[in-house]
Amino acid sequence: MPPPLFRPLFRPPFRIVIVGGGTAGWMCAAGLVGRLDPTDYAVTLIESDEIGTVGVGEATLPHIKTFNDMLGIDEAEFMRETQATFKLGIQFRNWHRPDDSYIHPFGVFGEPWGGVDFQHHWVRARQAGRDVAPLDAYSYAVTAAQRNAFEFPNEDLKSIRSTYAYAYHFDASLYAQFLRRWTVARGARRIEGMVSDIARDAQSGDITALTLKSGERIEGDLFIDCTGFRSMLLGGILEVEWEDWTHWLPCDRALAVPCDRAGDFTPYTRSTAQQAGWIWRIPLQHRTGNGYVFSSRFIEVDDARDTLLAQLDGAAQAEPRLLRFSPGRRVRTWAGNCIAIGLASGFLEPLESTSIFLVQAAVIDLINLMPPATARGSIDPRLAREFNRLSELQYERVRDFLVLHYVANERIGEPLWDYVRAMELPDSLAHKIDLFRSRATAPNYQYGLFSRESWLSVLIGQRIMPTGYNRLADALDLDTLDTRLADLAGRVATNTAAMPSHSDFVASYCAGVDPAGMPL
Repeated sequence: MPPPLFRPLFRPPFRIVIVGGGTAGWMCAAGLVGRLDPTDYAVTLIESDEIGTVGVGEATLPHIKTFNDMLGIDEAEFMRETQATFKLGIQFRNWHRPDDSYIHPFGVFGEPWGGVDFQHHWVRARQAGRDVAPLDAYSYAVTAAQRNAFEFPNEDLKSIRSTYAYAYHFDASLYAQFLRRWTVARGARRIEGMVSDIARDAQSGDITALTLKSGERIEGDLFIDCTGFRSMLLGGILEVEWEDWTHWLPCDRALAVPCDRAGDFTPYTRSTAQQAGWIWRIPLQHRTGNGYVFSSRFIEVDDARDTLLAQLDGAAQAEPRLLRFSPGRRVRTWAGNCIAIGLASGFLEPLESTSIFLVQAAVIDLINLMPPATARGSIDPRLAREFNRLSELQYERVRDFLVLHYVANERIGEPLWDYVRAMELPDSLAHKIDLFRSRATAPNYQYGLFSRESWLSVLIGQRIMPTGYNRLADALDLDTLDTRLADLAGRVATNTAAMPSHSDFVASYCAGVDPAGMPL
């Protein structure tokens, strides 16, 4: 007679092995440990202090606050420990032509009236020859950024002070260390070591175990590749192909250097166009991060270095560090039982601070699609297909938005800018631009970056002006429209004028300490 059926008292947990630390590895580990049942899932991260990380992802998008809040991280503590400041948007200087400037804000432009998005009313008033302020005047986030002001958004959604969000500037290496401490304290296992051998199943090709140089063998059910541009597992062992987007995003080098903090303590990132690329400026509490993203086709490294150093606010704290990259992505980010997250899955240059967001999005999608703990050795391929579909959406939508910054320019006679102005666009981007020009309609995704307001800021900032608008806007008579526009701009100006300065707010809320241990 067969033995009675019973459920075992102990079931081994589903083993998740992350290879590589840095921001990507520790964000992944933190997300998994913070959201998965530790009795069902065991998280191990392998990293080596001998291997450096890129570590220049110092600017973020508002989604990072959602990620930290999801984990229950104390904001002020996190900001103190990472020397963080607040970020209301990104300022773009000289992108259309020299002496031009606009801000991509983390907040809305105006208000919808009569069920019609604000930009249609604004375009209608302009085309009717009315006295209309620039689009920036109707954005709370832009106006606050221009004043170097900051305070937390109002929780009353009816208040104009609730119409913006914020992100952070922080030291990426300090953020990774912060998450390491947080994650290990909550049960993740960290192993110091370097991978020397990778074992695979003879039939399925899945990865089964990693052997370290020390001889230790680490078995797993799901492996996450956070090894940066090397993509040791997905690109190296599993040979998943790379899709190159250099023809749309020709910048392939970056020089990064910190400098002493200067007085211009802005609540926004600055991106300044140059002849062969653009320079970033990111204000932290203890220093300012700087870098020159450029195309090696159009400038020599030494000339790029000289250009970067000449534009620093303060004394350089190190020699500029050169990073080489190729814009694009892996054609699949989940293959078999291996997932690539971060630079191992793709890279689209840091123009709109998307690198950390793409890590976060991948981690959230993975949590939502995590195989059940009982799936050891038999991961449902439908999960991988959906993960890959979402990843493709994210990368292509970010790509289109970044390319948009380049194509609408009047920097005539400069080889890089002449090239990008004349290049053939992705069909998806060409359609978005044509639709905006004809009817002032901007993309409004339910999934992925960027919001309608983001597209509006860059389309108008790069001087792509609509010739038409949504005719439903005609329901509002022009005199009433004049009054509403003036009232809205006045409310924005009055309320932002009452905000504290960014530097004062940081000092009172989350002041860090300098390397000598003195408050900043």
